[in-house]
Amino acid sequence: EVDKFAALASRWWDKNSEFKPLHDINPLRLNYIKEHCGGSLKDKVILDVGCGGGILSESMANEGATVT
Repeated sequence: EVDKFAALASRWWDKNSEFKPLHDINPLRLNYIKEHCGGSLKDKVILDVGCGGGILSESMANEGATVT
């Protein structure tokens, strides 16, 4: 299992890998969340419950949220 996920990890952040659809839809998900949080994530505290590899969480942090 470790080897399997280590191989996936090397491609996870590659926007042209098999994970491209996740990267492509991420801006839509981020905008949806921002719209429902008053238009901004600045100074918001967000809990990532571990449902993915962090693509969305990193984007929210880049928008000023504290993501844990």
